[in-house]
Amino acid sequence: MQALYWLALDPVAETRGDPNSYGFRSGRSTADAIAQCHNALSRKHSPKWVLEGDIKGCFDNIGHDWLVGNVPMDRRVLSKWLKAGFVEGHKLFPTDAGTPQGGIVSPCLANLALDGMEGLLKDSLPRRAKINFIRYADDFVVTGASKEVLETQVKPMLVGFLAERGLQLSATKTKITHVTEGFDFLGWHVRKHKAFLRIVPSKRNATTLYAKVRDRLRELRGAKQDDVVGALNPILRGWGNYHRVVHASRPFAKMDYLITRALWRWAVRRHPMKGKRWIKRRYFRANGSRDWLFQTDRFSLVRLASISVDKHIKVRADANPYDPKDEAYFDERLTRRMRSTLQGRRRLYWLWDRQEGLCPVCAAKITKATGWHVHHVVWRVYGGPDRLSNLQLLHPTCHVQLHARATKG
Repeated sequence: MQALYWLALDPVAETRGDPNSYGFRSGRSTADAIAQCHNALSRKHSPKWVLEGDIKGCFDNIGHDWLVGNVPMDRRVLSKWLKAGFVEGHKLFPTDAGTPQGGIVSPCLANLALDGMEGLLKDSLPRRAKINFIRYADDFVVTGASKEVLETQVKPMLVGFLAERGLQLSATKTKITHVTEGFDFLGWHVRKHKAFLRIVPSKRNATTLYAKVRDRLRELRGAKQDDVVGALNPILRGWGNYHRVVHASRPFAKMDYLITRALWRWAVRRHPMKGKRWIKRRYFRANGSRDWLFQTDRFSLVRLASISVDKHIKVRADANPYDPKDEAYFDERLTRRMRSTLQGRRRLYWLWDRQEGLCPVCAAKITKATGWHVHHVVWRVYGGPDRLSNLQLLHPTCHVQLHARATKG
């Protein structure tokens, strides 16, 4: 039932949402949030001060009265969801505040409650204050021209806005920082060195990954090498793909070195009676100029340094996946995303082969020279999925014309 209400609420949340809110929204991600941070702070005359905001227990403390009074849905149904409570250890615990734990609709309700902060700040303060607001779920940053602007004007506005919704800023996690000192946001460390804004994986995030790898190696101390590679590859690939959108080349190389050392200790512990040369030949191989590659005849451990670091193209702030005018824009972003990954390129080839290399609109050949766009047969705005059965490859001009005719008609 919550899923049905979410289908109706999500377009409302998207239309009302702050332009630079990126959490729990279709077509937006942490990569878009950090790209907006780069846009806001990287220029010569960009603001130099940042308020790092964190809402204390956001999902557990949103006021029920505010939600019932402001969320555009059946109030009786919403009230029952909010007051339903939760069961733990065969005991029912009532819920006097917060959104349904684990509920499909909870992120949407949280966005509806938090949207409006960006508009409040920009409407209340002049341009010379250099206000930029970037939010992902309950984490956000606000830039300002000076520490005084953030301390005496921005922070009181945010406190008042959140108080109406039964929320408050975390005293320990909310602080004001100069960009030359750096700050952490969404697992990245953002810091300005003279004229260059450097964004890298945060120290805490890298330490957490390394600890996770070491814990897995401890659990697999008696496992085969193939099993170790199979256990570590998803962890490393996921971490690398998350951070590939920032300046991660050096952090990747350093993490490769640390993981190789951890694997060496794992191998030495497995064979206390063998010499180091034997262990090196048994577990580590060379490939061209690369040495100390942890691999077998079948599998090879992912090298983070081999993951390409690319600049992420941020989603347009005013783009709405439920607006037919933006359908072609999101199709173009899907095309670019599919080109950038091996799995995406396989999907593109499958579509091209299914269509026998022809554009369904003009029946002409689709080639590298002509280019192509991915088109949703049933548009995303009308509930069309990203499944292959609902996708087609069209020439870029055919795609634009098709959407232009459909929008006019």
